[in-house]
Amino acid sequence: MAIEIKELDYIYSQGTPYEKHALNGVNLTIEQGEFIGLIGHTGSGKSTLIQHLNGLLKPTSGTITVDGTVLFSEKSSQKLIRQHVGLVFQYPEHQLFELTVYKDVAFGPKNMGLDEKDIDQRVCDALKKVGLSEDIYEKSPFELSGGQKRRVAIAGVLAMRPNILILDEPTAGLDPAGRDEILDEIKRLHKKEKMTIILVSHSMEDIANYVQRILVMDGGKLILQGDKYSVFKEIDLLEKIGLGVPHVAKICNALQQKGWHMGRTVTTLDEAIEMIKNNR
Repeated sequence: MAIEIKELDYIYSQGTPYEKHALNGVNLTIEQGEFIGLIGHTGSGKSTLIQHLNGLLKPTSGTITVDGTVLFSEKSSQKLIRQHVGLVFQYPEHQLFELTVYKDVAFGPKNMGLDEKDIDQRVCDALKKVGLSEDIYEKSPFELSGGQKRRVAIAGVLAMRPNILILDEPTAGLDPAGRDEILDEIKRLHKKEKMTIILVSHSMEDIANYVQRILVMDGGKLILQGDKYSVFKEIDLLEKIGLGVPHVAKICNALQQKGWHMGRTVTTLDEAIEMIKNNR
């Protein structure tokens, strides 16, 4: 397995008037190669959870095991864990700082102490994986489009060659075309590299279109998990905690209430078209 979490608790500002219980008894297993979607309204605990997975936050109690290593144990190395678990924050392009795209992506491998040949191989490989061509390598990252900047930032994490990639709202602020390009690249990366990917998103359509399993958080607890069909059929529960379902799921649910036989929860437009054809 890639990640195993047992009874994870986290309390911000413990022992002060500002104390907040952000995670409460989270138990979770993620298998190697899974594509996971993590959803929850603001303040649900999802950002706190993902920051535990590469050691940015230390649990108040409970354990986290990543690739067989228990985080914060005597035998664990936070530096190595962060090489195994790549975390791409929301608006990662704000972290770009080098003069050229190449230098920015090379920053991580260089700090790993690799030689120039290995650094060059990793940089070129990472930029290729996110669909960026050699003609931008020597450009300033600040000359690029929003979508290209986002890809450069993701490439900087991929150049560390993590086994697990966590993306926190990777398409926030992008136009529809840029959003689709980023998500399609992530999907291709998962398929080709068999990498474990955790996608945090507020877009139920994106979650429905790309992930294999969904985790739902509320009030610091993992309240629901399963494939997209089992999760998105829980419309009342999701709406109660401030989440929605894909628009097409709502439409098809309404059709079903009107007597159309859908068979199962419909989550994408392609599935809806197929179901409607079968009802003609």
